[in-house]
Amino acid sequence: MKFDLGDLNAFVAVARARGFREGARQSGTSPSGLSEAVRRLEAQLGVRLLNRTTRSVVLTEAGHGLLERLGPALTEVESALDVVNGFRNQPAGSLRLNVPVSAARLVLPGIVPPFLAAYPGIRLEVVAEESFVDVLAAGCDAGIRYEERLEQDMIAVPIGPRVQRFAAAASAAYLDRHGRPEHPRELLDHACLLGRFPSGALTTPWEFERDGEVVRVDPTGPLIVGLGGAADLAVEAAVAGVGIVKLFEGWLRPHLDSGALEPVLEPWWQGFSGPFLYYPGRRLVPAPLRAFIDFIRADQS
Repeated sequence: MKFDLGDLNAFVAVARARGFREGARQSGTSPSGLSEAVRRLEAQLGVRLLNRTTRSVVLTEAGHGLLERLGPALTEVESALDVVNGFRNQPAGSLRLNVPVSAARLVLPGIVPPFLAAYPGIRLEVVAEESFVDVLAAGCDAGIRYEERLEQDMIAVPIGPRVQRFAAAASAAYLDRHGRPEHPRELLDHACLLGRFPSGALTTPWEFERDGEVVRVDPTGPLIVGLGGAADLAVEAAVAGVGIVKLFEGWLRPHLDSGALEPVLEPWWQGFSGPFLYYPGRRLVPAPLRAFIDFIRADQS
């Protein structure tokens, strides 16, 4: 029995995305096209692979079994076909990255435009989220994360600045009213604007370091924002005089340079190692990803 490779890919796209609409977005097709492809595959197999409702798509037992065996097989097919890509004058195809919002904002803007200019045949998709995900299960080729969140079986390549800092800042108006802290423990008497990780944990304690001394404090304040897209709300609240914000220095730098925010405890700002591009080492590297790796390595040299 022969099966259409496109129908098999359609099933995998829907199963991994857990929906036709999201599967279509990730694969660059239409929901109706995916739906028709899955119907053809189910008719040919004579078994239901997906249970569909108005709200969700759930794999049947048969669907689970097929996805478990089919996913790796299709990955190998893609890798085999990608070998041909190496014979092109320039690599072409799709590259999908899963990155934290901070990397999308602070690292990629200096890399993506010149990369796309150098490789016009590559279509890049960037998925920005704070949750740590399995890049392959999410349908991505690679991700960007910081060292403490890298898995042991991943290959990691430095990308972007190798040293970053967390910065604290507030508006001059707020500091004029409440005073300028000279030691991190004084933050316990201030209104601090906090963040919350997708796991639900707060971004406390706040950690500071000077001359080898590390100080951790658990401040409180009137505003908590979800890390990622809502971080700008905390920044704008700080600019408006609500309290003290602590974020990546690069995120706050435009406001510090303009004078909208004033540095707080700058001698105590803690540095940390920069991010890494990471990808699984157990598969052939697709040509678009290889081109991206070579590009960022050249940028680091």
